[in-house]
Amino acid sequence: MSSNVSTQNKQENESATATNSSGITPERLQQAASIVNRLREEIRRAIVGQHEVVDQVLACCLAAGHILLEGVPGLGKTLLVKALAKTFSGTSARIQFTPDLMPADVMGHAIYDIKNQSFSVRKGPVFTHLLLADEINRAPAKTQSALLEVMQERQVTIENESHVLEAPFMVLATQNPLENEGTYPLPEAQLDRFLIKCCMEYPSLQEEAAMLAMVTHKRVGDGLEVKQVNTVIKPETIIALQQLVAQISVDDAVADYAIRIVRSTRDATGIAVGAGPRGSIALIRIARAFALLNQRDFVTPDDIKTAALPVLRHRVALSPESELDGLSSDTILANLIDQIAAPRS
Repeated sequence: MSSNVSTQNKQENESATATNSSGITPERLQQAASIVNRLREEIRRAIVGQHEVVDQVLACCLAAGHILLEGVPGLGKTLLVKALAKTFSGTSARIQFTPDLMPADVMGHAIYDIKNQSFSVRKGPVFTHLLLADEINRAPAKTQSALLEVMQERQVTIENESHVLEAPFMVLATQNPLENEGTYPLPEAQLDRFLIKCCMEYPSLQEEAAMLAMVTHKRVGDGLEVKQVNTVIKPETIIALQQLVAQISVDDAVADYAIRIVRSTRDATGIAVGAGPRGSIALIRIARAFALLNQRDFVTPDDIKTAALPVLRHRVALSPESELDGLSSDTILANLIDQIAAPRS
């Protein structure tokens, strides 16, 4: 009798080990991590350097969010979108935002068919998997705000008729940090819809040398290509990965750590307006994606720290004194995060 009980307890312990609190089996986790690594490797076939940016874009995609890319021209923002789209045989579209761009140019519009005496919908470039909104801050607020429904609801309303966008859908918007003339500040409501803000920096000396060799070796023109990027999965697999990321477990202590970081921005010195509750939600979402990138089915405090700057830098507004002193949101947030004790276990 005791032998049967011990055998049953052993089987229950083995079952508990195979499927932990996240509900993700080790086999499924290993398979998902392998797919993500292959996606990363394929994107890096086209993108020289920018490893941190590639990981942030992948994490944002796995978290089913939208990303705001900030960087000077020529750093490979468009190439990154094309490479990501090709890895999962997704469609991509690019919109060059200009001061005269109208909402209908982005969403589409209804046209009247004289022959059939009826209206038909001509869908805009937003009907795609990956939408590159290039220099989004050059369009007026009316056009920028037209993206709010798309980014939040994943649908477009044309002539009072709603059209659901095909999943997975992701907006990658870019803006140039150097030029202010002819630009319009993004509305706070729209900024909050971006899961993270990623800052693309200049490549290192070695990376720029490798880029130079790739572009100038027996090639006409000055652009990198995505021909060498292989298609690894289908869009349905991206959706499955997003669902798996949502199952990654978050300990109560780690969730409390994320909340304390976000709440500390609301009364911090040098910050006029802190991050709202959506910041805490975004921090957990993107931290889960970083956990999968590191082949884990649970979130650690380090995942929260890694996600904190990309998630919060566009959700806070600096005080006039901080701006006069030349301080950046990254500097203030980094100091703030260092002051908050992380859970040890």
